[in-house]
Amino acid sequence: MLYVKNLYKSYLSGSKEYPVLKKINLHIGVGEFVAVMGPSGSGKSTLLNCISCYIPFEKGEIRLGGTALANLDETALAKVRNEKLGFVFQDFMLLDGLTIRENILVPRIIRGNADHEGEELADHLLTLFGIDHIRSKYPAEVSGGERQRAAVVRSLINRPLMILADEPTGNLDSKSGRTVMEAFENARNQMNTTVFMVTHDSFFASFCDRVILLKDGMVFRELEKNGNRSSFHELLLTTIKEMSGDIQ
Repeated sequence: MLYVKNLYKSYLSGSKEYPVLKKINLHIGVGEFVAVMGPSGSGKSTLLNCISCYIPFEKGEIRLGGTALANLDETALAKVRNEKLGFVFQDFMLLDGLTIRENILVPRIIRGNADHEGEELADHLLTLFGIDHIRSKYPAEVSGGERQRAAVVRSLINRPLMILADEPTGNLDSKSGRTVMEAFENARNQMNTTVFMVTHDSFFASFCDRVILLKDGMVFRELEKNGNRSSFHELLLTTIKEMSGDIQ
């Protein structure tokens, strides 16, 4: 599904180069729910932006569904973003003047296929994710958790290969955040959706199948959930302490 090989990304400040990602290697399979974690400045948001090709990278390779993204021009990249990737952001990115159902259909409108099949899919997803009761409401009229679930549904409306989620629970309380994690689990279980999420929260990361920990622009460790979520959460907390140098 997604292959990242020897990815290198740096930023220039004046004449000095500051490396942010250093030979990142990772693979995410179809139907996996994977999180990337790390301290501020570890490169997790930069990694997500490189995968979505919103920022260029200097070295390495990113392949999505067999397509090498570095070889595509801007028109082809826009097509990939709209048809093969779904996005969920911290601040929802819903349009205030549209209803929840209309917001969900926006990617279809951009793609030019907001047809009967698209409308039926939107209605199915609204029911599947438990937000059919807010379909005719506007974003300002619903809770943060409902807005974010609507954003998850919107990300699925074009049946993408992968959802990229950037701190999707960052603006939510714990109860609303949990419902969003359950929405991602539902997408994986019901639609075999692949989800790659950036988060700083170990509790929400424990809902994932696997967590990639970044430190100083490199993969520090990958952890896989082999038991229940509670034990995985404990493993994450212990490894984060080890990564920060709090324990030996």
